[in-house]
Amino acid sequence: MGFSVQEPEGKYTKSDRRIMDFVEDYTDEFLFMSIGQLAERLGMSEATVSRCARHLGYRDFKEMKNDLIQKKAGKGAAGKLAGTLMKDQGFDVENWFDFQRECLERTRENLDMGQFQEAVQRIGSARNIYIHAKNASLAAARLLFFRLRRLGFQASLIPSGGSEVLEGIARAGEGDLIILFSFSKVSEEGRMILDYARETGCRTLAFTSRLYAPQEQRADVNLYVYRGEKEEFHTMSSAVAVIDALVLALSDSIQPKAAEELMRLQKLKKKYGRRLYGKEDGKSGQE
Repeated sequence: MGFSVQEPEGKYTKSDRRIMDFVEDYTDEFLFMSIGQLAERLGMSEATVSRCARHLGYRDFKEMKNDLIQKKAGKGAAGKLAGTLMKDQGFDVENWFDFQRECLERTRENLDMGQFQEAVQRIGSARNIYIHAKNASLAAARLLFFRLRRLGFQASLIPSGGSEVLEGIARAGEGDLIILFSFSKVSEEGRMILDYARETGCRTLAFTSRLYAPQEQRADVNLYVYRGEKEEFHTMSSAVAVIDALVLALSDSIQPKAAEELMRLQKLKKKYGRRLYGKEDGKSGQE
């Protein structure tokens, strides 16, 4: 676990060892516990927990917890989330919105407008669009998929992993576009997709949080998104903002087609709305 121990091992009490064992076995849970919650969980007093922290070489419980958070920072979702929460000594919604503003501003500063315009052109002219994402980025990918389908584009989602990835891209070829969400690194599936695209003449577009990447890990078009530092909880607000900006720019560039697709969808909703939603006008309450 990596505590900075100053007391000789023989001076640990039975309570100290219970606390140490708990933190060792349930580190992720401990990162979000107050001294009172830990004491209650282990059936001991807060004073006993405080003494344990001092025996381990810390001034108090808070310093012990912060030290462990620093050691866990960037290691797994729990470490990132705890690091973000403790950055300003606990969660504060105003600080959180300030952080979102910073993410958006840094995205705006580093987003290449030439690449953005090329992304609009590539999507607009693609025969078919394939979208690949894993883990948390899958939510952003689904949003892009939904927006593009609504505008009438032939978009599909590539499965996240396994041999199904190959099945998802098997029909992709020249004239098609593959969009990847590969913020901090390119996954093994992503590298495979990039290799396949180069062999078949597919064009590629990537959402990335890296300002530099080796050539073999770069797509044809790369859109920068800032989501926070490596050790922090990674927000999706900037990614969503870039996605919506792309969709609006696309809508503007294909106004007649976009309007036609939306009108066609509205007519279908009006015709079948009662059967789908139990409402005559077909309004589902969804965007």
